[in-house]
Amino acid sequence: MSRRQTSRARFVPSPLLTSKTPVWRSKFIVAGLALAFLGLTARAVYVQVLDNSFFQKQGQVRFERTLTLPASRGRIYDRNGLLLASSVVAPSIWAIPDDVTAGATPTQLVQLARLLDMPLAQLKQALDSHEEKSFVWIKRQVDEPVAAQIAALKIPGIYQRKEYKREYPEGEAVAQVVGFTGVDGRGQEGAELAFDQQLSGKDGSRHVIKDRFGHVVDVVGDEVPPVDGPDLYLSIDSKIQFFAYQKVRDAVVTHKAKSGSVVVIDTRTGEVLAMANYPSYDPNNRKDLSGAQLRNIALTDTFEPGSTMKPITVGTALELGRVTPLTKIDTRPGRYQIGGFTIHDDADYGVLTVQGVIQKSSNIGALKIAQRLKPQELGNVYNLLGYGRRPDLDFPGAATGFVRPWKHWRPVEQATMAYGYGLSASLFQMVHSYTAFAHDGQVIRATLLKNASSASVQGARVFSPQTAAQIRTMLHMVVEPGGTATRAQTAGYTVGGKTGTAHKQVGRGYANNKYRAWFTGIAPIDGTRIAVGVMIDEPSDGQYFGGLVAAPVFSDVVQQTLRVLGVPPDMTVKPQIVDDANVE
Repeated sequence: MSRRQTSRARFVPSPLLTSKTPVWRSKFIVAGLALAFLGLTARAVYVQVLDNSFFQKQGQVRFERTLTLPASRGRIYDRNGLLLASSVVAPSIWAIPDDVTAGATPTQLVQLARLLDMPLAQLKQALDSHEEKSFVWIKRQVDEPVAAQIAALKIPGIYQRKEYKREYPEGEAVAQVVGFTGVDGRGQEGAELAFDQQLSGKDGSRHVIKDRFGHVVDVVGDEVPPVDGPDLYLSIDSKIQFFAYQKVRDAVVTHKAKSGSVVVIDTRTGEVLAMANYPSYDPNNRKDLSGAQLRNIALTDTFEPGSTMKPITVGTALELGRVTPLTKIDTRPGRYQIGGFTIHDDADYGVLTVQGVIQKSSNIGALKIAQRLKPQELGNVYNLLGYGRRPDLDFPGAATGFVRPWKHWRPVEQATMAYGYGLSASLFQMVHSYTAFAHDGQVIRATLLKNASSASVQGARVFSPQTAAQIRTMLHMVVEPGGTATRAQTAGYTVGGKTGTAHKQVGRGYANNKYRAWFTGIAPIDGTRIAVGVMIDEPSDGQYFGGLVAAPVFSDVVQQTLRVLGVPPDMTVKPQIVDDANVE
């Protein structure tokens, strides 16, 4: 087209653009917009003011979180500051299932399952079957390196929460004393349970708003900081505990026994220096545990204490003036009829002094001495020494044992209890009762907590100092030539104690081939520092007497304990071990 033609072109306006718009139409549009705005305003007022509870709840469910700021549980130490239990950071993995399902790739889920050491099907089930769609635990308390690898996957809907788990550096040697906590950080066994409230501390909290990706975008209100639990110092000495554990473990294995226990008590302060049991368990790996492994046998299991009760019977008679150490007791001909029962000695010991009754461990001599006592007199001493009542010890599961009320004793019952049958006690109760002989006649309160002062404590008076000294002399005679426990002698230290060997009770009778062997004693004889008890349950290698099975463990534990405590030797002569003819 030429320039001339272009200049002649005419533009005709559109009729639609040139026509006048009716006024009512404009007003209608404005009115419609106004009504829509009013509707939105009314809806906003309804949602935000009149009936906002539902929407607030939904907002809180989706975006508000109260974060727990976990307190670190107090550490547990032995008396010398050696760490027995501590808390380490162990993040827990949680998820918003819908976000994971929508955003995670199959490869990411496979990698997550591998890091969590769980089958992929189990992971998917945890995500799919849980009713709560905004929060579900995937795995509690994973190691920090694993948590870091999970975070690096950047899987939508997978988050972490800082938590703590317990570690037990000393392992199985102290497992049944220290115990362990559950995944929620609460004590379940041992000292962890006994002192749970003290160790727990107090969790803090922080109220926050998170976006859909789990990021904190705002903090609501004041933060409550956590208060960590205080540290706890037990009376246990780890060196003594570990040595005692090794020795009782070796004895159980050597004698093919069912179990064994050792208890060591400081007779000046009442502190429990060791309480070892075998079998034990690793508190850091508690898969497939049995009840037998968890039990602190020294405290929870009771049995007839046997001959270890004879010094108590003799001590009561000495205290009341019914006998003296040299009073003659006729045990001939080695058997005694009472109440339709026949009581036997291992041999016909003839006429013995009261000292000889203890040294030879004569059942007949013990019952004849008990016949000089009233039931109430002997029963009251049992009670004062802790028999038949729960130990005054801050520890779960401690058994009370059984002593029939003295008002109901028949003559035959008083006779058998005099040498340790017809009543029951734990190894701990037996050892604790011997603190009366070691502490000049006072039975002292035992404790699993370290005393602030190492000074000697006062206890409940049971015997006079003179009676206690006389019993210590008799206990020492037991380990000398002619006694029943020469293998309890300890190089460098004077010791004393009492053997025990008893048939195990099965149903209403006694098994002919099942025994418990034990030895309970004190050391040194003068200026006594410790009481030690050893129990071996069901030795089955042909040896079952307490003097052969338990006494050697006592000897080793006493020697190591006194050395650790810095007690100077009180003997220069090497111990003399004789043949086993008199071993009980």
